[in-house]
Amino acid sequence: MSAIPTGLPADIQHHALLDARMVRAAREVKLLTLVSWPAGLEVQFLADYARGQATLPQIDYPRLDFSDVRRELAAVQAEADPDHPLGVYLRESAHSWSLAAELLEALGTTRVTELSVQLFGKPDEPLPGDGPSTREAARHFISIADELDHELMSPAETVKISATALHLQLQRELDDYFDGRVIDVVLDPDLIAKAAAGATRIRLRSGAAFSDYDRDQLLQHEAFVHSLTALNGRQQHVLPSLALSSPRATATQEGLATFAEQITGSIDIGRMKRLSLRIEAVAMALDGADFIQVFRYFLDAGQSLEDSFASAQRVFRGVPTTGGAAFTKDTVYLRGLVGVHTFFRWALRQQKLHLCRWLFAGKMTLGDVQRFEPLLQEGVIVPPRWMPPWITRANGLAGMLAFSLFANRIRLDAIAATGSAIDV
Repeated sequence: MSAIPTGLPADIQHHALLDARMVRAAREVKLLTLVSWPAGLEVQFLADYARGQATLPQIDYPRLDFSDVRRELAAVQAEADPDHPLGVYLRESAHSWSLAAELLEALGTTRVTELSVQLFGKPDEPLPGDGPSTREAARHFISIADELDHELMSPAETVKISATALHLQLQRELDDYFDGRVIDVVLDPDLIAKAAAGATRIRLRSGAAFSDYDRDQLLQHEAFVHSLTALNGRQQHVLPSLALSSPRATATQEGLATFAEQITGSIDIGRMKRLSLRIEAVAMALDGADFIQVFRYFLDAGQSLEDSFASAQRVFRGVPTTGGAAFTKDTVYLRGLVGVHTFFRWALRQQKLHLCRWLFAGKMTLGDVQRFEPLLQEGVIVPPRWMPPWITRANGLAGMLAFSLFANRIRLDAIAATGSAIDV
């Protein structure tokens, strides 16, 4: 952790000291690590499933006590100024970490669902702008993906890349970007997701198969968003907590990472379908579907046995596998994508594209970067050292967003009502 500078104004110094306390407390709350299932369950389950004898996985979660952590986080909330931008950030962040700690104390019970919903939301929540629900959006993308003819895909899009080969490719590209070894790419046989990123390490699941799209998605999503925001967060002297993956920032961070895939052309309809299937699966579990039913849902949707197990496992992290409960983190991807896309368009209209770049100064929410604007201008919060190439090309970004703003004024339903093809 960076040392707090001397000579800061009293209000900044006060909140910097509170942030240091919050960081020490929050480092023990390893949410995604502790809700994850132990390695090795997949092999036995799939063997039993092949014999027609599959049973619901039973997870023995540890009994955890974060009462000291929660007391310290409550103290941070109480001492932060609710009328100061740093105080708002600290109060909301400490509350988020406290909910995560409470969730971990309830592992294996249905209480996890309630706390997960408070942290990440649920499928029937409306998208930003009072649009359709997240689940409705997911069903839209699933239906579009199912209608597309897979024969239209180029041969290059169907060639599989091994985790070992992808490891070498990503490592070379990252070393070129940083002009040296800053982020290590490693293979991890115990990883539930196909990939995960920290500040200085990207993990790939050993044995997983990847496509060209996967490679580009990992570079843009994991490396150039999740890793870069963590690295830039480590540059912060006043708010070192910006290097941590706070639960309250998850929707913005995953939305920004998915937006990065979209704006670089790295996302395909198959990826949108996978994200959407997870949302539908969360909704199914909340409605009573058990692990085996959700596993079969992914199978029927075209996923492999191994990927179906991993996908169902994500839904049932930390909760009973008997149905009626779910870990709802996967609902944030589409909601976050819509929110970030809308924010970027708003920033263009308000001539504030600098806020979009400043989002990379650490792991923050869309509300944070707006409240932090004067602090970033004054250098209290350090602007990002590392940014992905697409956001540094301001003219190209502005051009795309300007077109998006105008194109959204064209109503496709009105065109469809004419019953004729579009002509120009």
